[in-house]
Amino acid sequence: MDESLRESAERIRSRIEHETHDPAEFRASLLSVPPTARDAWVDEVFGLHELPEDGPDLPRGCVPYIPCSVDVLLRMVEQAGVCHSDVFVDIGSGLGRAAAFVHLLTGAGAMGVEIQSKLVGAARALAARLLLSRVACVQGDAAELTGLITRGSVFFLYCPFSGERLAKVLAALESIARTRTIRVCCVDLTLPPCPWLALEPPRSPDVAIYRSTLVEKAPRARD
Repeated sequence: MDESLRESAERIRSRIEHETHDPAEFRASLLSVPPTARDAWVDEVFGLHELPEDGPDLPRGCVPYIPCSVDVLLRMVEQAGVCHSDVFVDIGSGLGRAAAFVHLLTGAGAMGVEIQSKLVGAARALAARLLLSRVACVQGDAAELTGLITRGSVFFLYCPFSGERLAKVLAALESIARTRTIRVCCVDLTLPPCPWLALEPPRSPDVAIYRSTLVEKAPRARD
């Protein structure tokens, strides 16, 4: 990363740490960075330099932690229409990078669910270091915890797992979707057929946005 980009990242990190952050400024600064340098720029803002190794509490059959690229996250946020009033939930959140990024980009509250204790500790340290009071991480198996996160409105799945564990997460999301409309955002993951989820017209090959259909929109009041 060249010096001008490093200085830009340090300036944005300082504003975040002094609680003078503005999502529009974060977005504008990010978009001024060449796409090939955006992941390194975000990691510089966050103070993330090395990925920790996966620990023994990673269940068999689960994908090791791999951070989602910044440009993919940008497309996901745009296509799902994530905004300040949302609560973004990253299922299998690793270091908390995606949750922190989406919060800083949109102002949405954000929560990660991660089973590995070392990664949970790193995610909580990231939120504390940047004073991100609306970003949290809970430790545990997403198959058991997802149904308890009833405040979530946007749920993010980046190839976290498959099979029975994915089926349990989808069943938990269905119970939440019976109370209000939610969006399920998938990257490089095709969901099994779910009659309660409608796939929105795809706008990129690696991002799929599903919207729940169990709760009808309230009719508009007449003038």
